[in-house]
Amino acid sequence: MTTLAIDIGGTKLAAALVDEALNLHQRRELPTPASKTADALQTALQTLVAPLVSAAQRVAIASTGIIRDGALRAINPHNLGGLLHFPLTETVATITGLPTMAVNDAQAAAWAEYHALQRVYRDMVFLTVSTGVGGGVVSNGRLLTGTGGLAGHLGHTLADPNGPMCGCGRRGCVEAIASGRGIAAAAEGELAGYDAKTIFNRAGLGNAQAIRLIHRSASTLAKLIADVKATTDCQCVVIGGSVGLADGYLALVENDLAQEPAAYRVPLLAAHYRHDAGLLGAVLLAQEKKI
Repeated sequence: MTTLAIDIGGTKLAAALVDEALNLHQRRELPTPASKTADALQTALQTLVAPLVSAAQRVAIASTGIIRDGALRAINPHNLGGLLHFPLTETVATITGLPTMAVNDAQAAAWAEYHALQRVYRDMVFLTVSTGVGGGVVSNGRLLTGTGGLAGHLGHTLADPNGPMCGCGRRGCVEAIASGRGIAAAAEGELAGYDAKTIFNRAGLGNAQAIRLIHRSASTLAKLIADVKATTDCQCVVIGGSVGLADGYLALVENDLAQEPAAYRVPLLAAHYRHDAGLLGAVLLAQEKKI
C-alpha cells in the first residue's frame, strides 16, 4: 500500500509517496504559510498534495504541535503562524478522500529512528532542533504519546527561569533559547534580523557573536540531555532538525555534555533518516495501526 506522508513544520511543509519498504517518491516542499488563518494552511496543504494524492491509498501526517483526537493544537502558536487549533485529520481527509491519521512530528521521528536502532537500543530519546525544539521518547520499545499528546515536548522544559519568554507562555524554555527561532531572536547589532541559517553561515566565517549564539544553543541542549538522561535513563539520544544536523553542532553538544557528571552522559547520534524521519515515522505508525 502506498502512503501519502505529510510533514508540517514551522518553516516548511513536505510531502512524499512512501511504499511498504519505506522508499520515498516524488518528495515535495512548500513554505509554511505565514498567515494566521486556518484557510491559509488548508490551501497550502491542498497545493502540496494535489500531484500525489491519486497514487496513494492512505495519508499519514507528522505535524508540529500537540495532536489530540486528530486536531492540531499548537503549544507554541508562533511556530505555526498563530494557529491554536486546526482540525487536521478532518481537513486532510476532506482534501484527499483517503483514510488519514496524524501524530506529532517529533514523536513520529522518534519512532522512525527507533526502528533504525532497535537491534541495539530499547530506550531512546529523539530531539529535533529546528524552528522549535521537539522530542519523542521510546521506552522499552514503546512510543510514549501521553493521554493528551503532550509526551515528549521536551523543548518546553525549563532552561533558564530568567530567560526569554517562550511562545508557549512559559519563561525560559529550552525552545526559547536553543531553537533556530531562539538563536535569531537573541541576535543583536550586525546580526539583528537575520535567521538561524545566516547566523550559522556567519559563525563559519568567524563572527564572534554568531559563534556565541550557537554555543549558547548547544550548551542549553546539552543540559536538557542531562536532564533527559536523569528522567528516562535512555540508552542514547538522537539529534535531528535543521539546527541539530547543521555542520559542527552535534560536536558542540557532545563537548558540553562531556562536562556533566558521568551519570548524566549518554551517547549522541545524528538522525539516521535526516530530515525525512518525521515522514517515515508517520508511515510506520500508519502501517501498524492499519488505517
